[in-house]
Parts: sequence; structure tokens; C-alpha cells
Amino acid sequence: MKNKQYIELDFIIDKLTNSIENTLTGEVFDTVIYKLTHADNRQIKKKDWQFDWHKELKNENRNVFKLTTTNNPTIIQGLLSIEERQDHVFMHLLESSKFNKGKNKVYLGVSGNLVAYACKVSMDRGFEGFVAFDAKSALIKHYQESLHATHLGGQRMYINTNVALKLISQYFKS
Repeated sequence: MKNKQYIELDFIIDKLTNSIENTLTGEVFDTVIYKLTHADNRQIKKKDWQFDWHKELKNENRNVFKLTTTNNPTIIQGLLSIEERQDHVFMHLLESSKFNKGKNKVYLGVSGNLVAYACKVSMDRGFEGFVAFDAKSALIKHYQESLHATHLGGQRMYINTNVALKLISQYFKS
């Protein structure tokens, strides 16, 4: 039997916005999240991403979503891989596109938007917004402060109903 390999997430919550925000102009762009399909594979170049999203797409237990702006759905701002479990949603991977990382990033709010979407999926599936994930040790405090996530022990963290509702209402108005 193969040992399960858990990836510790290392996304940064730079700002909780109500969409995504241009770092230079402050202009806000409406976003949309689509389920990634095998046809979208061509949009994902391995050199542009830290994780192997092609492999993630092949995992039948997981759903991969892409975040884009409504006015430019061909440019992926970030990707999210989640799995529905018995009573919650588990975030396996979350990654901002390379142009949304570091000090010269183009947009703020990408990671927060994707976490809010995971919470929304959890709520829609009847899991009361509960979302779990494994965090890198160095980022546990960051997630506690920025997302109000709860440290469960080890690397495991979760987002409860109250926090999920706040994130959902911030990013998803309808």
C-alpha cells in the first residue's frame, strides 16, 4: 500500500478583497471561478506553476478550479484543488499564477478568493463551510491571523462556519 503524501500549502493571503485588485492602480476586477477541464490543459504550462496541475486534474477524487477575471477568462489568475470528504472540503493545492506572486505581483486577493470559493463549495454541499488543509509550519500563524483558521495540530488547519460565512459574503455577493 502506498503512503499518502500530503503537501503542505504555502499560499500567502496578501489581502482579503472583494474580488482581485491591481497592485499598482487599485482597480478592482470582478472574478469568476470555473471547474478546470482536460480541455483547459493547454492553458497550463508546467514551467509557469510550482505544482503539477496536469497530475492533479487526473485525480478522480479531486476537483480543480481556475480563477479568472470576468473580462479575460483566458488568463488564469490562480488554481485550486479540493476534495469533498465525509463532512468537509479538503484543500489539496492552492496556487496563484506566477505573475501574482512576490513583491512584483499584478493582483492582490487571488488566494483569499480561492479559499472563499472552497468555503462556498463546502457550504453548498451541506458541510457548513468547513474546510481543512495542511499548512507549512512557518505559515500556521499567518493563516490564523489572515484567515482566522484554527490550528488543529501538526500541520492541519481548518476554517469553521463563522469564518467561512464571512469569506463567502466578502467574495460572493449573490
